[in-house]
Amino acid sequence: VKELGDVGNDLEIYGNKLYAVINCSHFVEVMDVETAKHITQISIPNCRYLAFYKGYAYVSSYAGPVQIDPNARLGYVAKVDTASLAVIDTCIVGFQPEEMVISGNKLYVANSGGYRVPNYDNTVSVIDLETFTEIKKIEVAINLHRMEIDKNGYIYVSSRGDYYDIPSKTLMIDSRTDKVVREIENLPNSEMALCGDSLYVYSTEWSYHTNRNTITYAIYDTQKEDIVTRNFIKDGTEKDIVIPYGVAINPETREFFVTDAKNYVTPGKLHCYSKEGVRKWSVTTGDIPAHFAFTRKKLKPIQ
Repeated sequence: VKELGDVGNDLEIYGNKLYAVINCSHFVEVMDVETAKHITQISIPNCRYLAFYKGYAYVSSYAGPVQIDPNARLGYVAKVDTASLAVIDTCIVGFQPEEMVISGNKLYVANSGGYRVPNYDNTVSVIDLETFTEIKKIEVAINLHRMEIDKNGYIYVSSRGDYYDIPSKTLMIDSRTDKVVREIENLPNSEMALCGDSLYVYSTEWSYHTNRNTITYAIYDTQKEDIVTRNFIKDGTEKDIVIPYGVAINPETREFFVTDAKNYVTPGKLHCYSKEGVRKWSVTTGDIPAHFAFTRKKLKPIQ
């Protein structure tokens, strides 16, 4: 286990490099993908998530300190040259930007406004990647977070709601028109992962009314436009998971992985499931396991 810093928030592979966003330490750690050896760190304040396109990394940033602040400033997206590993430009977006997806020559950014509670942001910023300027904002729902895009250009966006009376939900944007085309009924969403036409969605929905989480595991078929199961774990072992905190699907085997953050302060668990939803194995991890990156490269042993 490599000590990286405070709060790993995203993990992605691009080319021969592994990028880890270390949120509360305000940098992106860049490593060799085969050895996980340090290459450099890219300083970006309160950095959140990564996206890649044509030799550039795009990093969302809250652009300010890690604290609740009704006067928190607008966030931005940093553009990083993956050859020089330097920030070469920034683009102002909404408040506390989170995940991003790319469609054609447009970068979509989910703005949360999470630091400005109860005055959440409710927009997705659209950035033209040629000019690297924000060209529009799409009103979607409050407190946006996760994003996925399917092969037909539909973008799935999660809203965390307000934890009181406005529930979490999943919405769809058509990237051809940049319009919200659907709210998927009764699909709360803490995180999602797309494999083929199957959108795996789990929700750990907190309510301040009840002071507890409601946990669900669903698969939404993006072609049929329907929820095909309300529990993708089929052997009852979801009862062993205290706080689901990450999901990923192996694109070749269709095995899927779910992490458990437990109580957030002690080592968590990583569970591997067959494509049929039966647990194959589990392993203890570090604290709050959350993010995955798959590679076909042969990894070298840690020296």
